[in-house]
Amino acid sequence: MSTDTHAPFDKKPESPRGNGELIRLEQVTKRFGNHTVLDHLDFSVDAGKHVTLIGPSGSGKTTILRLLMTLLKPDEGTITVDGEQLFPAPEKQVREVRKKIGMVFQQFNLFPNMTVLRNITEAPVTVLGMSKDAAEERARELLEMVGLTDHVDKHPAQLSGGQQQRVAIARALAMRPQVLLLDEVTSALDPELVAGVLDVLRDIARSTDITMLCVTHEMNFARDISDQVLMFDQGRIIEAGAPEKIFSEPEHDRTREFLSAVL
Repeated sequence: MSTDTHAPFDKKPESPRGNGELIRLEQVTKRFGNHTVLDHLDFSVDAGKHVTLIGPSGSGKTTILRLLMTLLKPDEGTITVDGEQLFPAPEKQVREVRKKIGMVFQQFNLFPNMTVLRNITEAPVTVLGMSKDAAEERARELLEMVGLTDHVDKHPAQLSGGQQQRVAIARALAMRPQVLLLDEVTSALDPELVAGVLDVLRDIARSTDITMLCVTHEMNFARDISDQVLMFDQGRIIEAGAPEKIFSEPEHDRTREFLSAVL
C-alpha cells in the first residue's frame, strides 16, 4: 500500500490535459417512486477535464454525483470509471473503484471530535493504509495549499464555514482521487466566504490534472474553470458545449431561460 510522501496531488503542466475517457454513464436511469430523476442518460468525461453541470433544481445534477459516490444505485444502465465498472459490479470492485473518486459536499461533514489534521489523515490511514507520518505530511501540504496551516490543531467548531469547507476540500484531495466531485460547495456559506473557497478550487483546477465534475449555480466560476458545460433539464442533457458557447450563445430556449434567471 502506498506510503509515499510526495506532493499532495500530481502536477503535470508539461502534458496537455485529457488522456482518454475516465467516466462513462450509459443509459443510466434513476427513479424515486414514480418520479424519474435521470432518464436513460448517456455522457462521458475525459481524464483531466473539468465539466460543470448546470440547470434548475431537481434536474438530476446532484443525483449523478451521488451515483458516482455510490450513495445511490441506478435503476438501469452502467457506470464505468477508469475502465472499470462501478455499476453493476461486485461489492469488492465497487469499493476499489470508489477509491478513485473524492467528493466535496454542500455541508462540510467534518468529524466534530477530531482536529483539522486528523479529519484529513483519518481516511488515508484507515482506507489506503498510509503511515501516520506520511498522511500527516500530505495533510500539512494540503493545508498550506488551502491557506489553513495555522489551524491544524483546531476543531471544526472553531472554524468559519469557509474554513471548514476548505478543510473538506483538503480531506477529499488527501485520498489522491482521480476524480473530484463538487456539489454546490458554496451554497451553505455566507456570501462573504464564497470567494475564498472558489479561489482555492480555481487554483486546483489550474495547477493539477485532476478531473473535476462540478454542480454549481456560481456561473462565473463555471465559466472560469470548465472545459465543458452541460445543461440539464428533467433528467436529460439538453445542451452541451464550451463555456463561451453555453453562456454567450446558448441554442436551446430552456438554456437561455435558465441563464437569464441566474446571471
